[in-house]
Formats: sequence, structure tokens, C-alpha cells
Amino acid sequence: MKVLNFEFKARLRDASHVRAILKGQHARFLGTDHQVDTYFRVPSGRLKIREGRIENSLIFYRRTNSQHARRSAVEMMLLPRRNSVRAILSSALGILVVVDKRREIYFVGNVKIHLDQVRGLGAFLEVEAMTRSGDIRKVRAQAAKFQKLFAVPSSDIVPLSYSDLILKKYKRGRQ
Repeated sequence: MKVLNFEFKARLRDASHVRAILKGQHARFLGTDHQVDTYFRVPSGRLKIREGRIENSLIFYRRTNSQHARRSAVEMMLLPRRNSVRAILSSALGILVVVDKRREIYFVGNVKIHLDQVRGLGAFLEVEAMTRSGDIRKVRAQAAKFQKLFAVPSSDIVPLSYSDLILKKYKRGRQ
């Protein structure tokens, strides 16, 4: 499945504030998932396997790191729980980094909202406005709407992926 996203990640300062807004938006709560994302060494883009109780997928995406909402091209394949894909890709490509998180998953229409607690990094809010039709203007506007609704200042936007943040933290710790 190919999807275009317009998304942002931000430091989460007040989860109860975000949950209250989600309730007012009649968000559909999918549940809380413990997810382990294993990123593999690839020449370009990002390839990961997500293993959780709710979501299990093989995901490849390309996205620039920027201090505002950004476009992301995603290719994803749903996987059954307890599969051997991680072991095969680990042998073939090598593991770059592992991200362990607790994630609350919400949907408002085609917009997916995550409240994440990432081991070693802290609390984050992610908003992904998704389209299969390629209407990037619509999803860009939706991401901007949720940034405003949640009162997320641009200074709280995190330009890097969790994998980048963990690698950066690991490198600092080794120096």
C-alpha cells in the first residue's frame, strides 16, 4: 500500500490537553500499543519492521528532516503477528537501531494521531494526515489544523525520526 503523508512530530507537554481535544473531535481510539520498531541499514530512505499488539507492518519511507510539518512517501505491508521478517532482514541488511515505545493510537477521519512514550527519549505527539489520492494540499492543511488545535508551537516540532534521535543520543554517550 502506497500512501502520501503530511506529518509532524512534537514534544508532548500536556497529554491530557491533547486527549481532551481528541474527544471534542470525536476521535476513534484504537488502543494503546507497545511497539518495537527495528530499523535496518539501507542505502536510502528508512526501512523498518513494526511489531506490536495492534500494528504489525513492514514500512519503507522517504522523508526530509525539517523543523515543520513535512511530506512523507510511505510504502507499507501489513504483517501477521509473530513472523520471521525481522530475523530475515536482520541477517540480510543488519540492524541500524531499535525504537521501543508505548503508543496511544487515534484517528480523526484520515488523520492518525499518536501519543508516544519512547524509551530513552520521552513523550511525543505525532500527527499523520494520510492520502492515497495524492491530494497533498488537503493533507498539508489537515496537519496545520491539528498543529493549531493542539497549540503546538513551531519550536516544539522535532525534525528527526525517533531512530535518528536514539542514534544521536547514543553517539553523544560514546564521546
